[in-house]
Amino acid sequence: MSGAPRIPLPSDPRVPKYGTPVDHAVAAFAGTAMRQRALDPVLTELVRLRCARVHDCRLCRSVRDVAAADELDEATAAKVDHHAASDLPPRAKAALMLADAVILDPASAGPELRAAVRRHLSEAEIAEVLLDVVKWSQQKASVALRIEVPPREGLSELRFDEAGDAAVGGALT
Repeated sequence: MSGAPRIPLPSDPRVPKYGTPVDHAVAAFAGTAMRQRALDPVLTELVRLRCARVHDCRLCRSVRDVAAADELDEATAAKVDHHAASDLPPRAKAALMLADAVILDPASAGPELRAAVRRHLSEAEIAEVLLDVVKWSQQKASVALRIEVPPREGLSELRFDEAGDAAVGGALT
């Protein structure tokens, strides 16, 4: 797959995609989702990484949320690819199973998944996982068109401000 954008983008980086009302609404939703704090930063980051890998988002795969960086090494982050067979904690597995159901097969979210998720996550945490998955899935069209921001070499810092807006920083050390 080519890394070149398949459609032109606006030159002003402050304008979400094309600056349409829908783009602004999506950006507002994303900020709201990122302001939620029911989940701990590591679990949030594992869900974000699962979305990044499933969607093949170059940028999302190349950044790590600094709020989780001290507690989440790359060996653990890699376990999201095969989380069901991994030694990740049951809470993480439950969140990732829920994320997979939403991303890959919503019809699979039956009674067994609901029971497994509810054993390990509160209602607020379940809601946050669902909001996070939708937030981290908004870039599917950008990825398909290869208009997501290309990553730098290596891993970069990802931070969120009080409004929930993301900023990619320097190299993750």
